[in-house]
Order: sequence, then structure tokens, then C-alpha cells
Amino acid sequence: MYSYIFPVICTYIFYKCKLDRRNKMKRLLSICIFLLSFVIIIQAFERPAHEAIMFFPIDPTVYFTTAETKLSLQPKKKETRYVVDWIVTSSLDRTAYLRQDVSLLFANGRLVATQTKWKENGKSLIQQKQLEQKGSRLFQAISYHQGELHNGNDIRSSQKMSGDVLYVIDSSFAPLQSFRKPTTAEQKTWTNTLNKQTQTIVNKTANQMGNILQADDYYHLYLPELVQYNEQPFMDLTTNETKIMIGNLWEGLYKNYFLGIKKQNGSIESPIGSTVPLILIQKDYSKLFVVTETADGELVILKQLLEFTQ
Repeated sequence: MYSYIFPVICTYIFYKCKLDRRNKMKRLLSICIFLLSFVIIIQAFERPAHEAIMFFPIDPTVYFTTAETKLSLQPKKKETRYVVDWIVTSSLDRTAYLRQDVSLLFANGRLVATQTKWKENGKSLIQQKQLEQKGSRLFQAISYHQGELHNGNDIRSSQKMSGDVLYVIDSSFAPLQSFRKPTTAEQKTWTNTLNKQTQTIVNKTANQMGNILQADDYYHLYLPELVQYNEQPFMDLTTNETKIMIGNLWEGLYKNYFLGIKKQNGSIESPIGSTVPLILIQKDYSKLFVVTETADGELVILKQLLEFTQ
């Protein structure tokens, strides 16, 4: 819109100015430079929301009518690779000032892909991605759906998580197949194998943290397990306190993990290839830690102080 108005204003000034030609051109040039800087400033100030998730007090009257993350396997391979469809959908019960969804997909304990989408003055979002993979894998996806609602100066939010799990068996000894829960002896064997492979990867960070913190002082869980606390309170927290903790956790995850991991040398590294984040919540609820190992093997520890006042 601003790029359209800009040349129109300049043209209008050119014809309406009653100065002589030389002064007219100087005046026009000065005004155009001013307007151009104004347009740039406007555009800079209008970039906001999609670059950060911000937690606001929960509005209990607002809810998601749909919030789903779904993984599925395409039946046919592309040469030596198979294709996993990854769909994330959500819909709020009303139009929000800002709607945003973020999703993370892990395979055998490491991040393989991300998705994010935002919309101003919207209710519904849908994202879809296809990933070419090979080898037997345990896929785990988790998504965070948020709506930001404005009523004058009062800003509230609504949130929900969703997730999915898919085992894909890609072996020369068996046909390509996928399942969520094993139903045959073969599938049960593969489930145990893939679970052990994944646990070997993610337990490495837990073991390292055991040398740094007193494990008995913390509750611990891995990020995909967080979905179960959508409506269920965490341990001895109330449901509302649980939602506050989760909302602030995702705000920190988006900024310090999803957008890039800051390493000890100050560089920012893509989270792709990093391990499933381990969440350590101190039992007095004063703070939590998010722990991951980057693709090149560096242990990264993120700290967040907990407050439960809205």
C-alpha cells in the first residue's frame, strides 16, 4: 500500500508546487527522501509479531475448535527414499489479532524439520510439508498453537499443543510400513529397537546434566511429552499455573531454539540435527532448564525463571 501511495504523492507535489524549476526539483527531492524514509520506518515498525511468540495472560473464554498435528507415510517410495506427510492445522473459535503455529519434527531423537506460520486477523492456519527420508525411524512431532487477542490495551492469549508419533519401518527384510502402536510381533520388535535407539540419543544429555545438577531436585520430561499437559495440571501445579509455565516455555523455545541456538562462542546455529530438548523443572518451581545437544555435539543449557502471576 505504501509503495503505491509514495509515487502518487511525489507526482502531485511536482505539479502543484509553484516554485521555479530549480527550487521545485530541490523541494521535490527533499520531500521524496523524507517520504521514502517514512515508508522505511513504517515497514520496519510493521514487522513484528511473526518473528516472536509472546505469552500473554490466558483468556479462559477463548478456545481452539481444532488443533491437530498429523504424520502419515506415502505408500510408494521415491527411488530409495520414502515420503512422510506432515500436516499441522488449527482453528480458534474467533478471529484473533494474531494467529501463529510452530511445529517441530524429530526422528530417532534429533530434529529433522520445522514449520511455522502466522496470520493477522485470522482464525485458522494450515501447514503442510513433505519430507524424504530413508531407514527405519521413530518420528515425533509437537506443535504449539497460539492466538493473540487485543481488547483495547488489554492483551490476552489462547494456546494449545498437539502432537503425533509415527514408526516407519524401511528394511530390506520387510515391506515399507508405518504404525503408531504395534499390533504384530514384528512391529513390537521394531518398536523396541527404535525406542532404544532414540533413548540412547536423548539420554546422553540427561546423563551429562546429572553431573551438573542434583537430579532428585528436578522433574524431567522430553519436549514431545509436554502435550499431555494441555488440560491436565503438571504434578502439583494448578491447571492455570501449568498453562502459564507452558506458554512462557514456548516463548523461550521459539526465541532460543526454534530460530537458532546460541553456542558458547556466540555464533547462532540451526537447531536442525540437535537432540530432543530435555526439560528440567525444579521441584520448588523457581526455574527450569531446557537442555539439548547441537548437531556438532555441543551441550546447550537454557535457563528460564518461573513466575505464576499473570
